[in-house]
Amino acid sequence: MLLHEILVEAAREVPGDTALIVPGHTSWTFGELADRAFALAGAVAAGTSSGARIGILAHNRAEYVAAYYGVPWAGRVLVPLNPRLHPREWADQLERSGAESLLGDADLLRRLGWTGGPAVDLADADLGTPRAFTPATDDTALAWLLFTSGTTGRPKGVRLTHRSLTASMRTSLARRPVDPDAVVLTPFPLAHVAGYQVPAHHLVRRPVVVLHRYDPARLASVIREFDVTNLSLAPTMIDALLDHVREGDGLRERIRSISYGASPITPELIRRVDRLLGCGLNQGYGMTELSGNAVFLSAADHRPELYAAAGRPGPGVEIRIVDDAGVPVPLGATGEISVRAEQVADGYWQSDTGEFADGWFRTGDLGRVDADGYLYVLDRKKDVIITGGENVSAREVEAVLRGHPDVRDVAVVGEPDPRWGERVVAVVVTTAGTTVDPDALVTLCRSRLAGFKVPRRVLFTDALPVTGTGKISKPALREQLTEGGPPTTV
Repeated sequence: MLLHEILVEAAREVPGDTALIVPGHTSWTFGELADRAFALAGAVAAGTSSGARIGILAHNRAEYVAAYYGVPWAGRVLVPLNPRLHPREWADQLERSGAESLLGDADLLRRLGWTGGPAVDLADADLGTPRAFTPATDDTALAWLLFTSGTTGRPKGVRLTHRSLTASMRTSLARRPVDPDAVVLTPFPLAHVAGYQVPAHHLVRRPVVVLHRYDPARLASVIREFDVTNLSLAPTMIDALLDHVREGDGLRERIRSISYGASPITPELIRRVDRLLGCGLNQGYGMTELSGNAVFLSAADHRPELYAAAGRPGPGVEIRIVDDAGVPVPLGATGEISVRAEQVADGYWQSDTGEFADGWFRTGDLGRVDADGYLYVLDRKKDVIITGGENVSAREVEAVLRGHPDVRDVAVVGEPDPRWGERVVAVVVTTAGTTVDPDALVTLCRSRLAGFKVPRRVLFTDALPVTGTGKISKPALREQLTEGGPPTTV
C-alpha cells in the first residue's frame, strides 16, 4: 500500500469526516486534506525531478500532514527536519540528503538562510489550480528520509518506504485497537518517526488532533474541547498532564487510553495514572529504523511483574537476541536486540554500516526475551541519553565541549530525572592550572547545539574513571554520580 492511498480511500469513503485538527489553527476533513495533498503533489512534481528529496522545516501544522502524503504521492521523498535542532544541523542534513527544495515556516526558513534551492513558506504557498502529475506506484520506493537523533554520533538518514511505513501502521493498530468513535491526540513533532501515527489513524478513518506546539498547561483544555479519547505521550508529558488533573474536570471520563514510549516509565507514574485517570496504558518500543513501534506492552500487561518489560512483538515482527558476532544467544540471556519485519527500513541513506544484514536490523540496544516472549530492554550499546523523549548523542556534546581551549577531557552521561527521564550531565577535566566557568561551557553548547542537548549540570573532576584499556568507563561515572558525584569535584 502507498501512503497517499490511505488518504484517497478515506476521502472517497468519508469525505466530510474530520481528519485533522490543529487547535487554534486548522480543521480539515478527509476531503479537504486530500485536495490539499493532491495540489501540493502537483506543485512539487512541476518543479523537481522524480525521486527528488524535498525538505520540510516547520512546526506542527496542517500543511505538514499534507506534505506527509503529497510529496511521496508525487514520487518525491520528504525530508523532515527537527525544528528544535541548530541551523548548522539543518544545513548539514539538507546537504547530505541532496534536497532540491524546502518547505517550511517563515521564521525557521529565515534562521536557516538556505540557498540550496527554492524555499517555500507554507503559510503563503499559493498552489493554484491543481496540476496533473504521475503518481507513485511502487510501494518499495522511498517515501520519507528521516534522520536519526545521532545515537552513535552523526545522525543517519533512514530510508523509510511506503511499504515499511504502512506495515508499521498495521502493526500498531493490531496491538493498539482504536474505537470507532475515538479521537486521537499527538503532541510530538511531525519531524519525528512518531508522526506515523497520523496516517495510521487515518487508515481507520479517525481524526487526529496535532498540537502546533506542545504546552502542558493547555493540554487538559484541548482534551476537553475536542473530546479526545486516546493520547500518545512520552512519560514526561504524562507526568505534566497529571499535574493539571483536577477533581470534576472531565478528563477521567474522557481519556480511555494513553500510548507511550520514547523513554522508560516508572512504576510510580503508572500508579499515578491509575489513581487520577483510571485509563489503560500501552507501551511501544520502536525507533526510526523500524518505521515506528514494533513491540508493545498492552494495557492488560501493565501489572507489577511486567512493569520492566517493553512488551511482545507485534504481528509479523520477529525479535532475536544476538551476541557481538550476530549469533543468537540462549533464551533469557542478554545480547543485542535484532528485528526482522516488513516495517524495517530500507537501510541508511548513502551508508552501509552493517546494521541491516541478512534481513535483520541490529538495534544497538541490549535486552533479553523471557520464556513468555516478553522483551526487556536493559541498556543501550549506543551512547545515547533520552531526555524528555528526545535522543541526545553524548559524543556530539562531548565534541563541542572539547572545543573549549581549557577542557582537557570530558564525559557526558545521563542521570535520572523525575520529570525528563534523564538529564544531560557533563563531567569535565580542565587543563592543569586553569579554571573554567561552567556557565561558559553551557553557553558554548547553546551556540552549537539544540537546547535539549545542552548539559543541565556541569561538574569538574581531576580524573575520569577508566577501564583497563584506558577508555572512559561511563558505568563507573554514572555510579559515582549516583553516589554524589565524581571524586575531587570542584
